[in-house]
Amino acid sequence: MDIRQLKTFIAIAEHGTFAKAADAVGLTPSAVSQQIQALEAEVRIELFDRSTRPVTLNSQGLQMLEAAQVLVRSADDIVDAISGRAISGTFTIGSVRSSALSLLPKAIIELKNDFPDLKIKLHVANSDELLNDVVTGRLDSAMVAEYSGVPSTLRWSPFINEPLFVIAPKGTKPRSATELLSELPYVKFISRFRLANIIETEVARSGIITNVIAEIDTIMAVVACVAHGLGASIAPWSALKEAPGEVVAVPFGDPQIHRQIGLIERRTSPRAAVIDRLHQHLVSFSGEYGMAR
Repeated sequence: MDIRQLKTFIAIAEHGTFAKAADAVGLTPSAVSQQIQALEAEVRIELFDRSTRPVTLNSQGLQMLEAAQVLVRSADDIVDAISGRAISGTFTIGSVRSSALSLLPKAIIELKNDFPDLKIKLHVANSDELLNDVVTGRLDSAMVAEYSGVPSTLRWSPFINEPLFVIAPKGTKPRSATELLSELPYVKFISRFRLANIIETEVARSGIITNVIAEIDTIMAVVACVAHGLGASIAPWSALKEAPGEVVAVPFGDPQIHRQIGLIERRTSPRAAVIDRLHQHLVSFSGEYGMAR
């Protein structure tokens, strides 16, 4: 098995036919067929359902496709890293569904300017899935909040230490954080992500009695509800950055509570230079709360 065979195999999956794949990889259709026959002989299993026209990947072929994409990307990354050539190929970045996700598109645009030959893909999922995908190489890096379950094979580098604020509808009479949460209906952020636990732990520690009017599972929806007058809530700086002037905000906690978000990567990642540049851009867009490596 060699990388050329795997690239040809991927091209067939992407283009749908052996003939179109041949054009894509610069081979004749007969050469493509020979490469696939050699690949199937080596793995000792058929990868295509040849009873259909055009042929389609069977279940084993679909499994092989995922593995082939990881191997080809890793091989290209290694060549880029050791040859000093312009960085190209595909860079895959994952992210949790966080308010800090709003920072990522800006950083990706800057990263694309840094590496114009690099194709960038973004995948959004939960922390456990992202960690597993970085470990196995399906993702080059992922953006996650501070997380106790990071394996020793990964490195987590925070780029922001953002404060949390109690928020209320614009025009609300100035009051303390405790008064806002006690006197106004409470829009509660419910999630299995750590942010929800941080918020509720501090509310309980402070002895604040809330009157829950809504339970919502995304921070941006929480902010929108508050902005439209439903009640008060608690949100991180990154969520308020996208809605300037729509709510009043006072620091949450004494001292004010913060949460960290960072990038995870394999400790031996061949994409270290790209990830480092992405981290720099995220720090820049985090303003005064940015954390350099």
